[in-house]
Amino acid sequence: MEAPTVGSMLLASLLLKLGGYGFLRFSLAMLAEGSAYYSPVVFTLSLLGVIYGSLSTIRQIDLKRIIAYSSVAHMNLVMLGLFSNSQQGVEGAIYLMVGHGVVSTALFFCVGVMYDRYHSRLLRYYGGVVTVMPLFVSAFFAFTLANMSFPGTSNFLGELLLFLGVFSNNSFVLLFSTAGIVLSAVYST
Repeated sequence: MEAPTVGSMLLASLLLKLGGYGFLRFSLAMLAEGSAYYSPVVFTLSLLGVIYGSLSTIRQIDLKRIIAYSSVAHMNLVMLGLFSNSQQGVEGAIYLMVGHGVVSTALFFCVGVMYDRYHSRLLRYYGGVVTVMPLFVSAFFAFTLANMSFPGTSNFLGELLLFLGVFSNNSFVLLFSTAGIVLSAVYST
């Protein structure tokens, strides 16, 4: 939260993805039997992370915190896809990591622009910005739609493949993980 905008952008674009890459490269590739054995534990922790991260995001009034907590919820979805033991789930997790890296970085950049202009990140002070900066607000809205995985955006393809992979492994987990879709629509409005 207290990091400068560039630090938040670097964290969202690269550093969070290193964990997913580490699981993909080492845990799933080298330790496949152990990953399959512990996948119910990872599913449980990831589901809790998706729901808790989304509920925490809804509670925030600081725009930078909203993006940070939603980023945590999305990376928990990535973990669900990686441990789904299906090709679609892993490919969806990779697509979601790439799409999330671009979208969350752009959202942090937009928040940095707003903070430099208004010296506040609280949502209640951003009323009427569309009259002053209409093109900027249009770009911010497009990235917000991409963050909630609106159809036609980069994150939609990743989440769709990810959920198909999770469904092929465990439909019960899919039922609870789709709560993240509903909650992302709530915190994006």
